[in-house]
Amino acid sequence: MCGRFVSASKPEKIAEYFGAAFDGETLGENHNVAPTNDVYAVVAGPDGEPRLEVFHWGLIPVWAKERKVGQRMINARAETLASKPAFKGVFKRHRCIIPMDGFFEWQAGQPGGPVTKAGKPAKQPMFINRLDGEPLAVAGLWSAWRDPTAEPGTFLHSATIVTTAANATMSKIHDRMPVILPQARWATWLDPENQDIETLSGLLIPAPDDLLTIHPVSTDVNNVRNKGPELIEPTGPPLD
Repeated sequence: MCGRFVSASKPEKIAEYFGAAFDGETLGENHNVAPTNDVYAVVAGPDGEPRLEVFHWGLIPVWAKERKVGQRMINARAETLASKPAFKGVFKRHRCIIPMDGFFEWQAGQPGGPVTKAGKPAKQPMFINRLDGEPLAVAGLWSAWRDPTAEPGTFLHSATIVTTAANATMSKIHDRMPVILPQARWATWLDPENQDIETLSGLLIPAPDDLLTIHPVSTDVNNVRNKGPELIEPTGPPLD
């Protein structure tokens, strides 16, 4: 899964990297983006050109009766996008790219290692980013939900992160990872006219084993109130 990530780049820089237009809301630096936070996503605009916009993290299906449904839909498994009622419609028409500077995952506690107050092996937070320092282009889906308690015509735009099986690098700490799209596949993924499920599903594969690097970080990241850059500072050597 992917439950926390880093979004510290300015929107103008993100937009330039993805060749997207931007004239919307500016979010502050956040080194600990958590579910229900607002996030940036690249989508195809009305003219078909990419745009950088702000979305609520946690997809709210159009049929949902209340906003909190999105809390259970921060991730979407690539293997079931075409069959899950919450995702199959937006998989065809509403795809996006969620830019990240990196993301966090928690490695299971090890025997003989630190323990929690309850005496159980403590999980070790890890920061994962690209070896070359470039942003991650993570596959996502989005939806426009009409809040029944809001004024008519008011929609909340929300998004979810698509995950797939872990590659060899990620499998050292977890069995899932976000789908990271190479630049050559961005346009195919974003094109709303492309509804070829077989082709789109073929993009949802693990990243190359040599793309990412992983290092341990402080357990301060466990607290969502902590947002600073110190959260990604290594507390030990990178994983081999």
